Amino acid sequence: MNSIQAFLSVGALSFFLVSCGNNKKIDRDIVEQVNQANEVKKVAESEIIAQAMEWGDEISQDAQASLIGALQQAIEEKGVPGAIDFCQVEALPITEKVAEKYQVGIRRVSTKNRNPENQPNELEKTLLDAYQYNVENDINSRSNIQKAEEGEVLLFTKAITIPGGLCLNCHGEPGKDISEATLEKINSLYPNDKATHYKVGELRGMWSISIPKKEVVKNM
Repeated sequence: MNSIQAFLSVGALSFFLVSCGNNKKIDRDIVEQVNQANEVKKVAESEIIAQAMEWGDEISQDAQASLIGALQQAIEEKGVPGAIDFCQVEALPITEKVAEKYQVGIRRVSTKNRNPENQPNELEKTLLDAYQYNVENDINSRSNIQKAEEGEVLLFTKAITIPGGLCLNCHGEPGKDISEATLEKINSLYPNDKATHYKVGELRGMWSISIPKKEVVKNM
């Protein structure tokens, strides 16, 4: 029994004693309220996973929309080469802002990363390989939940594919999709860049969202 339950139990007992001592009738509704307060909410593991999946999808969509919206505005204002500067400075802070909003950890990872910060860890690399297999074999890549940190964290992952021509301006074929000015800017900011030569529909990477289990239960 935790301290809150102990306090409620002592409070309930005191209520009974005082009521009896004053020869007052005990209010059944109050007794029921005390009993209900003492009950610990039990949530099935399957319900927690389902909620984490739903929540992870919501978070990834929010993060994606925030990034795409800001990127489109940067391209309109500065052109594609100028948007490369924007991505280097603003992309991570935008995802961090979304992460703070939901109290989770958010990463975009890829084996062909541009920013070194987006390099996958061992578990993320395994999941990326699975998504890559699905893309290469025309298998629908569904979002995934993996338990981490002894089950206290639920890792939500979701494949990111190249959706269309806008992304090819920075990630497509140099000299064809990527202009000389844009390529020069990429090489100056990211000398070890791996994120070019993509085609529409190919796997760009994945969302990796670490959701504390306690936050999932809290929001159920």
